[in-house]
Amino acid sequence: MNAGNAATHAPDLSDLRTPALVLDLDVLENNLRVMQERTDALGVRLRPHVKTHKCVEIAELQRSRGASGIAVSTLAEARIFAEAGFDDILWAFPLNLSRIGEAAALSRRIELGVTVDSLTAVEALEAAGVSFPVWLEIDCGYGRSGVPHGSGRVVEIARRISRAGRLSLRGCLTHAGHTYHADSPAAIAALAEEERRVMVEVGRALRAAGLEPGVLSLGSTPGMSRVETLEGVDEARPGNYALYDYTQTRLGSCAVSDCAVTVLATVVSARQGSDGAIADCGALALSKDVGPDDPPHYGRLFRDTSGRELSEHRVSSVSQEHGRLSGRFAVGEKVRVLPNHACLTVAHFDRFEVVRGRRVVDRWKIRRARD
Repeated sequence: MNAGNAATHAPDLSDLRTPALVLDLDVLENNLRVMQERTDALGVRLRPHVKTHKCVEIAELQRSRGASGIAVSTLAEARIFAEAGFDDILWAFPLNLSRIGEAAALSRRIELGVTVDSLTAVEALEAAGVSFPVWLEIDCGYGRSGVPHGSGRVVEIARRISRAGRLSLRGCLTHAGHTYHADSPAAIAALAEEERRVMVEVGRALRAAGLEPGVLSLGSTPGMSRVETLEGVDEARPGNYALYDYTQTRLGSCAVSDCAVTVLATVVSARQGSDGAIADCGALALSKDVGPDDPPHYGRLFRDTSGRELSEHRVSSVSQEHGRLSGRFAVGEKVRVLPNHACLTVAHFDRFEVVRGRRVVDRWKIRRARD
């Protein structure tokens, strides 16, 4: 749907069918500008992680502002963005051995970086007989995946990659996901500095062993909001910064006014004389991420659908399609919800309803394929 059709059929936010995923274009554009300026000032390339938005139009905006390459979480995402003209794609997820054949087919068309953290994965890639740029994942303390940074296995696996005839060590990457659990901006800054230090030491260790580490890559949105220097690092891979969400506001990564995506919902049931109502913003609109607050909830409501100031009301519980709201509301009333986790919320919708202020200007497809 182009801007003209959008204006004809939904000139105002209130005309949208719900639940609707609303993307504020002014806010998005500012977020992209600010992060590009920040990475430029820190002297690193910006490789956005597009799993957050899964949207070609947003990725094109990121590229037009200076981003270099993209990161994806799935092979389906890699194919979609390759078809859209992106040719430097990092599959930033531990290699799924059952998908090597598909990855090989795509790698013949573009530079598709694959991520490993085991000798088993390297051996499987070598056995496939296809040239791959390989990225070695380092665990900088998050504990999810990756080779522990102080382990001798970092050099061992890197050497194995370099000795494989058709493989090349394109770079080393890490992700300080534990920044999401930090309890203060100072703690986030400390973890971001530790992430940087770890990657510099990994590069130093590989060079001492006679190996070229390639690109040293890191990044999380909280970390990038607080890191003071990225000396010795080559690129950053934040993703959530394009949209932000309620969790990021609590971490101090952004203000509420920086959150570009919200869910518009309609109250469908409200018992007379009692608090609480039901709206069409259940788990398949907001996800089941309970966010950072105590007691937990599934999203904060704005005071009105202008989406400028949060109210005290919350989505207190969800089932598949039902969202229970705190406070009193009338049947038919529209509410606007700031989700806890934009990445998961986006993955439940087929499209963004793109607005400037309250005016609907376009509709952008969310490429959430899983095959």
